[in-house]
Amino acid sequence: MIYLYSWPAPNGHKAQILVEELGIPYRLIPIDITRGMQREPGYRAINPNAKIPAIIDDEPMDGGEPVTVFESGALMLYLAEKEGRFLPAAWRQRNEVMQWLFWQVGGLGPMMGQAQHFFRYAPDPVPYALDRYQNETKRLLKVLDLRLAGREYLCDDYSIADMACFPWVRIHKLTGVALDDFANVQAWYGRVRGRPAVGRGLDLLRDRWVDVSASPEARRNLFKVE
Repeated sequence: MIYLYSWPAPNGHKAQILVEELGIPYRLIPIDITRGMQREPGYRAINPNAKIPAIIDDEPMDGGEPVTVFESGALMLYLAEKEGRFLPAAWRQRNEVMQWLFWQVGGLGPMMGQAQHFFRYAPDPVPYALDRYQNETKRLLKVLDLRLAGREYLCDDYSIADMACFPWVRIHKLTGVALDDFANVQAWYGRVRGRPAVGRGLDLLRDRWVDVSASPEARRNLFKVE
C-alpha cells in the first residue's frame, strides 16, 4: 500500500495522476495546506519541508521497513522505478525523461508558482515581480513548445515528465499568461488531459479545493513565514 499525502494543487496533482496511471493500491490522505496541516508535527515527520505531496511505501523494493519519500520529483521517480513504468529502461531515453522532469521541478513549477503568486495573491501590486515571473513563464512555455514540435509527448512516449509538467501548464490562466502563442503546448495539453487516469487524478479531492485569493485565512496559512 502507498499512503499518499496530498492536496489539490499542481504538485499534488502530479502524484495523484501518477498513482492513477500506475493503477497501484494507495490510500489518499488529505493535507489541507489552506489550514496549515502541512506544518503539524505528525506531517513534518514525513516531510520536513512541510509541503505536499509525500508518500509512505509500506512494501519497499528492498523488503525492509516502510520508506518515506518527499519532494514531488523524487516521489515520481521512486514510484516509476518501483513499478517499471513511465520511465524508460534504455539509458538514452531515460536520460531525456530525467532532464525534462528536473526542468519542471527546477524551472516551470517554481516560475509559474511565483507568477501565480504575484498575479493573484500579492496584497499590493508589485509590477517588477509580476513582469519578471510572467516573462519567465512565457520563456519556459516557448521552450516546451519547441520541444513538442513534431512530438506527441515530451520524450516521444508518455512519461513522468509529461505528468510533472501538465498540472503546472493547467494553471496558466492563474498566472495571467495565455497559451495562444504555444500551439504545440495546447495540442499536447489536450492529449494529456484526455487520458482517463489524468481525469481521475485531477478529480481526487476536487471538492476540497479552496479559492486562496478569496480567503485571508488560507493565504496566511499558505504564505506564513516560519
